[in-house]
Amino acid sequence: MRPDVPSERKALQEAGDALDKNTKGQWVCDALARKLGELNSSELVVVDAVRIQSQINAFRLAFGPEVVHIHLTASDEELARRYSERNGYIKELPSYSEVRDSETERNIGELAKDADVLISTDRCTDQDVLVRAAARLALFPRAVTPLVDVLVGGQYGSEGKGHISSFLAPEYSYLVRVGGPNAGHKVYRGDQEDPYTFHQLPSGTSRNSDANLIIGPGANISVETLLKEIADCQISSERLSIDPQAMIIESRDKRREKRIEGSIASTAQGVGAATARRINDRGKKINLAKDIKDLKPFVRSTAEILEKAFLRGEKVFLEGTQGTSLSLYHGPYPWVTSRDTCVSGCITEAGISPRRIRKIIMVCRTYPIRVGGESGPMVQEITLKEIASRSGLREELLKKTELTSTTHKPRRIAEFDWEQLRRSTILNGPTDIALTFVDYIWHENTQARRFEQLTPATIRFIEELERVSGVPVSLISTRFHTRSIIDRRNW
Repeated sequence: MRPDVPSERKALQEAGDALDKNTKGQWVCDALARKLGELNSSELVVVDAVRIQSQINAFRLAFGPEVVHIHLTASDEELARRYSERNGYIKELPSYSEVRDSETERNIGELAKDADVLISTDRCTDQDVLVRAAARLALFPRAVTPLVDVLVGGQYGSEGKGHISSFLAPEYSYLVRVGGPNAGHKVYRGDQEDPYTFHQLPSGTSRNSDANLIIGPGANISVETLLKEIADCQISSERLSIDPQAMIIESRDKRREKRIEGSIASTAQGVGAATARRINDRGKKINLAKDIKDLKPFVRSTAEILEKAFLRGEKVFLEGTQGTSLSLYHGPYPWVTSRDTCVSGCITEAGISPRRIRKIIMVCRTYPIRVGGESGPMVQEITLKEIASRSGLREELLKKTELTSTTHKPRRIAEFDWEQLRRSTILNGPTDIALTFVDYIWHENTQARRFEQLTPATIRFIEELERVSGVPVSLISTRFHTRSIIDRRNW
């Protein structure tokens, strides 16, 4: 704005008309050309607005086919209404009819004849117009590119998802976690004796990965647990994003779940009670992530972050929790968790379209487990002593390993359930299977670095698994170690 021109609508109209006359409409283009030197060459520039045909011609002459003329229209009644609600930085005329006293303003509608894009803005919000214009400029992709790989458990949980997730994490730009703190995912920490167990953050947070981290809108959050993991892993607010819609678990939720802890072997972390409260207390005041002061630096919309990631063609890894046979809808009720643990449930919690899915990795262990106590049915239950006898592993080591990640309770263990495998395959539609705990078949598998180094019995087991599921076993974990995964993927 010229300093000698008052900040008034009438004065600005007259000054613009004078510049148009003196420069034949060239002045707007010249002003933009001077500004372009300060911008990145890849920047998208919006000029709001041109007023006469000669201004448009100047842009086309200077910048050629890169210029797209978008003409917005609305009814006179709508324009008058919008004008009456203006509260800008200049002094406006008393009414829109006085604005139209200017010949230039009256003739703006004639520019529609030359426009590349014509958009009627009646009954539209500002965002509506923005979205429609962006679509006409092809700023949104014409096709949905599959960029998301999802990992889920194929049994009752504790399949070793954390170890597989940590191994895959360096290949992705974004790691997304859903579920809640009732599921713990153990990650190998190099030379450190004890593994780290993630309950809220993605398992790839701290191992050879600088990917951005997301906790999705369907997640349930224990603030204390999450803040501890953030501190332990030194996660910045720039790296971690927590969706504002994520549900906060409160102390009353944990107290409520204590009542059913023994009857269904619940972890009593308050996830189910918080989920029920989210439904039952609609219309009441409940705390979501956006309401918690300590989380505010991390709160951002998952949908907006992922949309930008997809536009850039960046890969996303979604880490599911628990196991398919614990699904609220598909597991043996009432010995189930409070959510759908299948692929469909996980992508819903994250807000990801099924068309975005590229790969589905289903993790299975050689001997499925359930939490000890009244945790529900399991086919052909056996003892750790029997597995020790078969595998050559020490029973004391097995007892130390087979404790739950969250409550540290002893696990029950059983023979591999082939019917369960087939059912989980039908529910999840995996493209790949990750098989874990092959050292439980024979302890010398811990030394295998390649597929052919596995024992013949192990190879036969894997071949049978592929026949029953119809899915390749692409990842094989031989032990809990950084070099323990045999990678057979073709992607």
